[in-house]
Amino acid sequence: MALYGTIVNGILVLIGSTLGLFFTKIPERYKETVMHGIGLAVLLIGLQMALSTEMIIVVLLSLLSGAVIGELLHLEEGLNRFGEWIGSKFIVRQGEFSVSQGFVTASLIFVVGAMAIIGALDGGIRGDHEVLITKGILDGFMALVLTTTFGFGVALSVVPVVVYQGTIALLATQIESWLPEAFLNGLIVELTAVGGLLIMAIGLNVLKITQIRIGNLLPSIVTVAFIYYIYQLF
Repeated sequence: MALYGTIVNGILVLIGSTLGLFFTKIPERYKETVMHGIGLAVLLIGLQMALSTEMIIVVLLSLLSGAVIGELLHLEEGLNRFGEWIGSKFIVRQGEFSVSQGFVTASLIFVVGAMAIIGALDGGIRGDHEVLITKGILDGFMALVLTTTFGFGVALSVVPVVVYQGTIALLATQIESWLPEAFLNGLIVELTAVGGLLIMAIGLNVLKITQIRIGNLLPSIVTVAFIYYIYQLF
């Protein structure tokens, strides 16, 4: 079953998020220090991913094009409205963070990265779900910690996790006949690097060093595929 690993990953995120909701009454000074720790760890994760790039020009052009598209579409505002709408349907105390912040932060951490892509490809091509199950365990613990501060929005990240990884897994059953292995491997590297920079932005926002509109940079995750393809042509 190509989707087995993805389903397990999603279930573990929901379990972690649910458990995290029971620990939202932690004193603020503890939560602040924990969030600083999370912010530093997220920065490290993003940096490790970003440094994997072999074509910095592809990463740069992807971010620039993604930023333009995101600003034109006002994605950040749309995500905030979506988060407010979801929040209005549930009686959940969010503290200083909105539902959309929890949703975007958790989605990027769980979705973007080599484990998500490689694990989904392994599940679709070889029926091997070990990578995604391992990722699911890590995501579950991260979801628990994130939910203690960001609240219910973290649980909503299960939707992009399942859709994104599930789509890759299903396409992977045919992907080897569509794309050369070398191209696919290179694309994964650059996609991971772009995602790493977005995750670094999350870390900086969590540490309150910056206020980057991450939602408006999300299209770069898509544009990197087109730019990498064009770059390969030349």
